Amino acid sequence: MITILKPGFQTTIQDLGRFGYQKYGVITSGAMDSISFRLANLLVGNEENESALEMTIQGPHIVFGQDSLIAITGGDLSPTINQTPIPLWKIIFVKKGTELKFNRAQTGCRAYLAIAGGFSIPKVMTSASTYLRANIGGFKGRTLRAGDQLSLYSPSPRVLPLIEQARQKVGNLSFIEKDWSISTNYLPDISSHPVIRIIKGREYHLFTEESQHLFFHESFSITPHSDRMGYRLQGPSLRLENKQEMISTAVTFGSIQVPSAGNPIILMADRQTTGGYPIIGQVASVDLPLISQTKPGDLLSFSEITLKEAQLLYLKREQNLRSIKQAILQKFQEV
Repeated sequence: MITILKPGFQTTIQDLGRFGYQKYGVITSGAMDSISFRLANLLVGNEENESALEMTIQGPHIVFGQDSLIAITGGDLSPTINQTPIPLWKIIFVKKGTELKFNRAQTGCRAYLAIAGGFSIPKVMTSASTYLRANIGGFKGRTLRAGDQLSLYSPSPRVLPLIEQARQKVGNLSFIEKDWSISTNYLPDISSHPVIRIIKGREYHLFTEESQHLFFHESFSITPHSDRMGYRLQGPSLRLENKQEMISTAVTFGSIQVPSAGNPIILMADRQTTGGYPIIGQVASVDLPLISQTKPGDLLSFSEITLKEAQLLYLKREQNLRSIKQAILQKFQEV
């Protein structure tokens, strides 16, 4: 069990999403930065879709009610134990009674805390993800609050030898870390001004030539009116060649809509299921984690790639994740 002492700005339980219900108007939700989320779970021996904490901008303070194996990934929210900085992208063993503190984001926007076994959270429509607007999933359908206590499942048998080894080594310390981590070559390139690769949207051709040029040659800032549903951008105004009514059609994570005011909106994990604004572009799946790690005030630029290029990038990323998974499993076997 863990207890939340301070909740942070927005701390929720997430998994990889609630699929199969969009035809009923139920959104997908799930972790914003799915790569950091998946890697956190792999590091502690969980399945990739196991529930974990998503922490945004200002992290929580947590006390552990039992010995636990944890991993922290994603943005740097300055995690510490006893005022000692805790590394990201590593396996950490923490003793019962240890307090883990997160602070403000130094880089990125969101961090993920996975614990071996995962959280014992009832699933709603096959998912533990929190959808705040509907108050479903996660812990009582809301962000975590001070005093909340979250139960844990038992760790996977494959990490039990590592946990026992850590118990014997930790001694009087509050925590110890493994001497290996995920190579930086495989980690998301978190930046406050990323260049996001996109495929032209189905209504791209309806925008003026000037708007098409501005979209790919100017930067856009993320406004404070941005959240898990969508990132509102401020920059050059994008206009249609001719004003026209749009029929609502399906949208997805990374669809870039342009309302009549001309300021784009990037739809995120808690997006609606359909939209009626023209779509100027679609973010390549591999770059969705990069957007998810930006925050209000950061800048975005866009570059065009083809659908085939986006697919090849996605396949390469998934191959890398499989390689990482095999390497981690090998490390567990070596204990």
